[in-house]
Amino acid sequence: MATPPRIVSLLPSATEIVCALGLVDQLVGVTHECDHPAEVVGKPVLTASRISHETMTSAEIDHAVRSQLDGHGSIYDLDEPLLRGLAPDLILTQELCDVCAVSYRTVEQAARRVETDTTVVSLEPNTIADVLANIRTVGELTGTAAAADAFVAQLHARLDALGTAAAKITDRPRTLVLEWLEPPFAPGHWVPEQVALAGGDPSFGSAGAASRTTTAEEIAGYAPEVIVLAPCGFYAADTLRALPQAQLPAGWDELPAVRAGNVWAVDATSYFSRPGPRLVDGVEILARILHPEIFGVPENHHAIHVPH
Repeated sequence: MATPPRIVSLLPSATEIVCALGLVDQLVGVTHECDHPAEVVGKPVLTASRISHETMTSAEIDHAVRSQLDGHGSIYDLDEPLLRGLAPDLILTQELCDVCAVSYRTVEQAARRVETDTTVVSLEPNTIADVLANIRTVGELTGTAAAADAFVAQLHARLDALGTAAAKITDRPRTLVLEWLEPPFAPGHWVPEQVALAGGDPSFGSAGAASRTTTAEEIAGYAPEVIVLAPCGFYAADTLRALPQAQLPAGWDELPAVRAGNVWAVDATSYFSRPGPRLVDGVEILARILHPEIFGVPENHHAIHVPH
């Protein structure tokens, strides 16, 4: 591989990792969703989505995604001519979820048509530990292993500080993080870990497993004391725009969290959906939502209180 490598990132989370390791100048192509850090804006964009969060309801998006994937299609387009022209040495992508990014098979086939010797690496995190391991993997692939180790150590220190504080908390509120509105999705992968580290009850969800649809009955049985609306790929403004049109689960208004006015909309895209460094920020945001008496109240640009 050339030194320094020419990198294409087909994952917003990988883009954030690459930039955190000081490789923004080596990043020659990104996705349409890559918006952080600001330095990546304006770089060549290799993907486009066939689904619009701005014009479709939560239920319409879910139907469109299922229809495309059930028919073995894709909800993303990849600009193969542009990819060939960029001649990357390294492509960072994933196989975990066809809803999250261009499919690995599509990327691998396109990479074969690039004239340079291109390495395609699939990052497959399911837990916070996996995300930290991915940072080290990118460091090893790009000759920045020392920077990766130092960055992971910083993230570990922040998580350890939260864990130490949370370990003293005896009152862990029943916390429902919804990863989709209609139909409602219970959280999976790293989100239950985020809840636990923030001092909440993580039992509504499965750490390390895929998120899944849930039911009004299951939600009512859990009787959440705090609800965090974090639809996958949504910014807080997207969620607030979608809420009036969403058919929320039956009995929603009777849930303890709703009756107490303890419902929050968060920037899921930045802090919960993307398996990148800012998952740690997500834990810190949750800690402020769940235990403001210990961690301070959440800032408005991190969490918006949803009025009943």
